[in-house]
Amino acid sequence: MGDEALRKDVLDELGEDRIQELAGELGTDSDGAKQVVEATVDALPEDLTGAAAAPAGAVGLGGLGAGLGGGLLSGVLGKVTGPVAKAVAKKTGLPEASVARALELLLPVVMTTIAKRRRR
Repeated sequence: MGDEALRKDVLDELGEDRIQELAGELGTDSDGAKQVVEATVDALPEDLTGAAAAPAGAVGLGGLGAGLGGGLLSGVLGKVTGPVAKAVAKKTGLPEASVARALELLLPVVMTTIAKRRRR
């Protein structure tokens, strides 16, 4: 379940400083923050995470994957934040409101990681 390599890449992209920042936002320790990162990657829709394995210019988000930016990216992330926050809160036992706030930090990092993987 989920993409173990993507989870690792996101954790690497975050680095220890941002993992600590995420932990502070969540009111947990770094292990708890890492658990949230992993649960978040697992909870993302396939058309977002599937883009990580697709070649550059391939479809994602109904064909929008290659051209995401600015307001469009914000709109897409806004639509997935609620369901992802709910799934992550259920899996980790953390309050949904805290998870939703933490996703504001985490989701752009996930999308950056996916974009980097697509360019490889």
